[in-house]
Amino acid sequence: MSTEGFIYILTNKSKRVLYVGVTSDLRSRIWEHYNKVYEGFTRRYKIKFLIYYEFHETIEGAIEREKEIKGWKRDRKFSLVKEKNKELLFLNDEISDDVYSLIED
Repeated sequence: MSTEGFIYILTNKSKRVLYVGVTSDLRSRIWEHYNKVYEGFTRRYKIKFLIYYEFHETIEGAIEREKEIKGWKRDRKFSLVKEKNKELLFLNDEISDDVYSLIED
């Protein structure tokens, strides 16, 4: 049985760098980025601020969407974000049990 998934877009404080990722546990994954748990691109460029996320009923669907968005140019990614987050606000504090209400039992 497939699990649900999220795609998400993070940025740094200056909002100059974008990172697109996928996860089955958005809250935990954002915590990991924010607390620099893993070495790599996001840690090196201080990318820890959530500016966009989408829920998908399957992790496979989320992975497909992640690949699609990763293939886009930067301007198109920013346009996607601005459709739901016009002011590019940091959404880290919004990630709570409310996000998981998107998942129907």
